[in-house]
Amino acid sequence: MDEQNRDKWNRAAGGYDLFSAGPERRWADYKCDFFGQMGDGAILFLAVGTGLDIQFFPAGKKILGVDISDKMLEQARPRVDAYSGEMTLRQMDVHDLDLPDASIDQVFTSCTFCSVPDPVRGLEQLRRVLKPGGELHMFEHTGSRWHPFRLMMNVMTPITRKLGPEMNRDTVGNVQKAGFRLRRLRHLYLDVLKVIQAEKPGDFLSDSS
Repeated sequence: MDEQNRDKWNRAAGGYDLFSAGPERRWADYKCDFFGQMGDGAILFLAVGTGLDIQFFPAGKKILGVDISDKMLEQARPRVDAYSGEMTLRQMDVHDLDLPDASIDQVFTSCTFCSVPDPVRGLEQLRRVLKPGGELHMFEHTGSRWHPFRLMMNVMTPITRKLGPEMNRDTVGNVQKAGFRLRRLRHLYLDVLKVIQAEKPGDFLSDSS
């Protein structure tokens, strides 16, 4: 486990809800639609944080929520206990998921891969644990191709990286580098906030990348 990354998010846990409450309200309708695509199989929700997204989950699903931060998971527990479905929590690092190959039907992420230190390696782990044809659903903010947003994000990233997120990630490109087949890309705010839908190709029967 990346202890430095874990400790960074443990330090952030105390003020996380206060910092994130506004964006959660702003994007609530989009998130209800996004998480409404959860199916009836085994679902992995990566980087559950303090559980703010659980309010948008449809009832009756079987979900494993993971996070690198034990402090975040402690704060998420009351929201998990109140969920009308089967949800469990485990502490894990996305770079080294302690899950069997091809054991998950769907993976969901929410503003996560701006903060994963090695995003392609993390996405490769998600591809590994997904079943062939399994779905990756991502609600992410990314870098921009548009000036002056691109310049602003490049300037801000060395500062924001110390707190958690990087502002200029090419998450769509990283998804494809990790071996996923891109199915749909929807821009929610300019080309910065987007929903990415991808799948694990059926020819990836089993691998340990």
